Amino acid sequence: MRKRLPKHLLVILGWLCIALGAVGVVLPLLPTTPFLILALLAFSKSSPRYHQMLLANKYLGPVLQQWESEGTVARAIKYKAMLIVVITFSISIYMLSHNGLLQLMLLALAGLVLSIIWRLKE
Repeated sequence: MRKRLPKHLLVILGWLCIALGAVGVVLPLLPTTPFLILALLAFSKSSPRYHQMLLANKYLGPVLQQWESEGTVARAIKYKAMLIVVITFSISIYMLSHNGLLQLMLLALAGLVLSIIWRLKE
């Protein structure tokens, strides 16, 4: 029983990360990719079935396979992610035109996110 408990917790963590990643598709401040990578890691330690399910996913599988095998992200994926960050943060900054401080905070956060994406190995 003692060995199963951590595996069950890792499975729960993996599904929680997938849920947060799905929410991150809609919310610009919540990143999707790190949560999916954490889910992949949790499933690799706890559930070969769910791990394989993520790797076999039609949309996410190739990116996650490349990350798992090489620790890299394709340049096109990086550019798409950066474009999404710029668009979503621009909309948020525009909507907060009445609050300059929040705009500056969002601009700084966007710069941080973009620099993290830019530094990922290709």
